[in-house]
Order: sequence, then C-alpha cells, then structure tokens
Amino acid sequence: MGFKKTSDTIAVSFGVTESAANTFTQGEIALQLDILNNEIFVVLAVDLNPETPELVPGQTTATNAAVSSTSQTALPSLALSNTIAVSQLVLRSAGGEAVSFSRAAEESYSAALDYVSLISTNNFFVSIQGANNTAARGVTGRVWGYRARADASTYAALVQSEVLSA
Repeated sequence: MGFKKTSDTIAVSFGVTESAANTFTQGEIALQLDILNNEIFVVLAVDLNPETPELVPGQTTATNAAVSSTSQTALPSLALSNTIAVSQLVLRSAGGEAVSFSRAAEESYSAALDYVSLISTNNFFVSIQGANNTAARGVTGRVWGYRARADASTYAALVQSEVLSA
C-alpha cells in the first residue's frame, strides 16, 4: 500500500440512539480529511458499546450496532466489505429464565494487524437497531486510528472501491 502516516493516533468518539424502539438508525461521523491531498484514515481499532437490551419475559431482545465506511439502509454485517466492526447483545427469555449472549467482531482474531480498515472518504457511519425492546436503545464507541497521505493511484483505488461497494 502506498500511504505514509501523517499524525499520531487519534481517538474519535461517538454516540447514536435509535429514532424509535427497534428502528434502524444511522449516524454520520465526520473525519474532516484533507481530500485534496489524498488524506485517508487508517483504522487501528474500534470499540462498540451498545446499550443492554431490555428483559422482556418470553421474548428474545437484542441490541445490534455496526461501524461502516459507507452509508447503509439496513444494519450491515461483516459480509459487507465496507463494514469495519459489529457488536450484538442478546437476551433470550423463556418461562421466567433469561440467558444473555454477546458478540463483537474483534473477539475471534488475536494476531497483530497493521490496521483494521482504511477510510478514504470524509466520514464513517455508526448504525444501531434493537429487536423487541420497548424503548429506543443506543450505542457509544470510539474509533482509533491515524491520518495518512496516500499516493495518487492508491487513493484513487481506495475511493473507487469504497464508493462502488456502497
């Protein structure tokens, strides 16, 4: 890859709340990249903290969250190339008993990576959607990374790939 680090590590914090209970909601987080100078954002890590789903007797409730480099119309999964991270909290309830489950994208990969993702456009998107909750749920989180300058051909390829796979 043809890019050169131009900043120290940056932490970008965010918070998004559903517009109504169990409704897909997306927030746009601006990175304010210098696109005239082929600036990209190199994602090193993502921390997603979705709110705990409600305990509704006899119902499976969930709170799902994701970070992606492009705008989405539904909650993205890791099957989409522009999805950077996902997180899911689930409560299964039956007969007065309840069991909780959690899943996060980073839980199964333990090797050291140079980076998790590259963002070549000027923003990223945070999505949240609950299931069977009676009130809106939210997600907070943080993306760690650094700014870098890409050479012209690398920048063009990254932007084209990100935009065309949206």
